[in-house]
Amino acid sequence: MGRRKLQLKRIEDKSKRQVTFLKRKNGLIKKAEELAVLCDVELALLIFSPTGKLYQFSSGESLKKILDRYLVHAGEEAAVCNSVNEAKIHEEFMDIWKGTSLQEMVERHTEGHNIEHLNMTQLMLMEKQLDSILRQTRNRKTQVMMDTVAALQEKEKELRQENHNIDKEIAARMDMEDGERVNQEPHSSIYEPPLQRGLLHLF
Repeated sequence: MGRRKLQLKRIEDKSKRQVTFLKRKNGLIKKAEELAVLCDVELALLIFSPTGKLYQFSSGESLKKILDRYLVHAGEEAAVCNSVNEAKIHEEFMDIWKGTSLQEMVERHTEGHNIEHLNMTQLMLMEKQLDSILRQTRNRKTQVMMDTVAALQEKEKELRQENHNIDKEIAARMDMEDGERVNQEPHSSIYEPPLQRGLLHLF
C-alpha cells in the first residue's frame, strides 16, 4: 500500500497537534538550511507557535540584516507601484469627459458595485483615487482661471490702446476744424467815430 495522503485540516487533539508542530517545524528549518547552502541564497524563517513562542532561522550574518534588506526592497517595490498607480489615475482622469458627475465617477471607480460592500483596502484605494482626481481638478481649475485673467488683461490692454488712438484722432480733427474756422472769418477794420476824428484835427 502506498502512503496515505494526509488531509490538511486543523488537528483537534492538542497533544497530537503539538507533536506535529515540533516535527514539522524541525523539518522546515532543516529544509531551509539545505536550500540556503545548496543554492547560496539568503533566507530568513520566522515561526510563532500556538502559544506565541518564536522560532527563527537565518542563513546570513544576522536575521536583522535580511529583514532590513527586505524592508528596503519592499519600499522600492511600493514606490514603483505608487508611480504606476499615479500614472494610471492620471490617465483615467484625462479620459473623463466634461460634465461627469461625482456619482458617475464613484460608480466608475467602484465598477458598479455598491460602496457599502467595499472592504477597507478597496475604500482606501478609492479614496486615494478620488483625492488624486480632486487635486488634479483643482490644479486644472487654477490654470484655467489664470489663463482667463491673462486673456482679460491682454484684452484690457488692447482696449486702452484703442481708446488712446481714438482720443488722438479726435484731438487732431478738432485742431484741424479750429484752424479752418479761423481762416474763414473776415478781418475786422479799425473804426473811428467822426467826432473823435474832428477832435483830433482841432489839436
